[in-house]
Amino acid sequence: MPHDRQQPALIPVVTSGLALSLFLSVSYILCILGYLFLPGLPVQHSALAIFLPGFQLLSWKTFLLGLGEAFGWGWYIALVFGPLYNFLVSRSA
Repeated sequence: MPHDRQQPALIPVVTSGLALSLFLSVSYILCILGYLFLPGLPVQHSALAIFLPGFQLLSWKTFLLGLGEAFGWGWYIALVFGPLYNFLVSRSA
C-alpha cells in the first residue's frame, strides 16, 4: 500500500506581507514611544537609520517616513521569502 505523504503547507504571501508589515510597524512605534517616554533606556534608537534610510530622530516627517519604511520592509520580506519558501518546499515534496 503506497504511503500518502501530506503536502507541506505553503506560505500565503499576502497574509505574510500584512502580518510582517504590521509587526514591524508596531515594533517601530513601540521603539519611538520608548525614545519619547523612557529616555533613560540604554537603547540606541538612532540605529533605526541603518534599516530606515532617511530616518532621523524625530520629527513628524521622519516618523511617518520610518513608519512607511517599516511597513515596506514587511512586504519586502514577504515577497522575497514567501515565494522562495513555497518554491523550495514544493520541490522537496
